[in-house]
Amino acid sequence: MATTTASAFDEFNTKATPTSSTREKVDQRRDAVASVIKAAFPSTANVQYQSHKLIGSLGRNTASNPVADIDLMVHLHVDDDLWARSYRDDSSDFLYRVRRSLNNSSTVKKVGARGQAVRFFYADGLYVDVAAVVKYTTGGYGIPDGSGGWLTTDPVKHETHLNECNAKLTGDLKKVIRFTKKWNSAHSSRLASFHLEMLAARTFVTMANNSRAALRLFFDHNHNFLTVNDPAGYSGDLSTYLTQANRTAVNDSLKTARDRADLALAAENRGDHREAIRLWRIILGDNFPTYG
Repeated sequence: MATTTASAFDEFNTKATPTSSTREKVDQRRDAVASVIKAAFPSTANVQYQSHKLIGSLGRNTASNPVADIDLMVHLHVDDDLWARSYRDDSSDFLYRVRRSLNNSSTVKKVGARGQAVRFFYADGLYVDVAAVVKYTTGGYGIPDGSGGWLTTDPVKHETHLNECNAKLTGDLKKVIRFTKKWNSAHSSRLASFHLEMLAARTFVTMANNSRAALRLFFDHNHNFLTVNDPAGYSGDLSTYLTQANRTAVNDSLKTARDRADLALAAENRGDHREAIRLWRIILGDNFPTYG
């Protein structure tokens, strides 16, 4: 509960941000899975472990609570002959090789392939998705596309791009991204997490220390403007997964959120924090503080 809009946002930011204990658990699980991978793909094998990196929203430090899964990119080197004979034209075979090897090396009871990644299932619900990739000499990483082919991506460039945008905005961008994720979650979760992050990153040239005004700008700037390109240059328009119906629904949600944000900002400016907090709670969901 809060008596000013600013304090309500401060409280909400604390609720939305993963705690140090969560981060510690994530790091422990990352290290445990990395150890399994290293054992499964030794330097003497025809597929060898090279490196691993936490990616996704946890890797970019844009995750919001609750944290349900961990994305771990694992760079594997495939011997040239095996690559040409088996995996270059069949990423599914590569993915199932990874799954079999990890099943044989892990004490986790269930390890399953999920189209593009291999998932370690844990009883507490904090899963680890292993994105096994090969590194291209021409740049980027190859990852199974779920249909037997390969997609080119570069999570390292994604993280660098977002960190540079965040630094230009004095470190406030990632906080606002967590708020936009809460808005998305409260309104049908139609936007993919990475797409949402890149929409936020391109919205701001400057950002005053006012998350309420920043959110209002996000809603307004991206209404009817959901196209944004992959900053690594590989995936093109990140909005192509949206059906026309979902695109229309997202734009309607953005317009509604912008209009409510206008009312909330006006209420705050006239000193009516009760009304401002009520409106922001509609926008950002039931985890947003109540007035009092």
